Amino acid sequence: MKKLEEYVRSIPDFPEKGIIFRDVTSVLQDADGLRLAIDSMQEFLKDVDFDVVVGAESRGFVFGTPIAYNLHKPFVLVRKKGKLPCETVSREYDLEYGSAVIEMHRDSIKPGQKVVLVDDLIATGGTIQAAAELVESLGGEVVKIIFLMELAGLKGREKLAKYNVESVIRYEGN
Repeated sequence: MKKLEEYVRSIPDFPEKGIIFRDVTSVLQDADGLRLAIDSMQEFLKDVDFDVVVGAESRGFVFGTPIAYNLHKPFVLVRKKGKLPCETVSREYDLEYGSAVIEMHRDSIKPGQKVVLVDDLIATGGTIQAAAELVESLGGEVVKIIFLMELAGLKGREKLAKYNVESVIRYEGN
């Protein structure tokens, strides 16, 4: 069987010159790659006591939902502003050029629940930091954050230093 890194397509000079884009779609499009990705991420949870899986839009949904299903846990969505129909809590966070807002339903996390956050990629860490703050604002405790890939050169892990963070694949550059 191939290593997970072999399923990730690397595209040079996208979206701009000097950047190597790590394409998760090549993992998703291969049944063995998808299974290996989910199994590898789920392995980080084998000794973790938790109640809820939270996934960040949109690829956090792709990886978080099967993990929640496999482990018989509820799955909670973190979405872009204006996409959820019920009462929400929101957080603004900085992007490379500007800012964005994410939301979750106010009733999605109960006080004291132990939460695992899932996303496909950690770059600067802004989205997941905002998601963790949302969970905590509702009284939840973030017990683990897992990613498929990490761009270590962008230092997102430093922003998440107070959390237990794992990534399956670590790329040293950005």
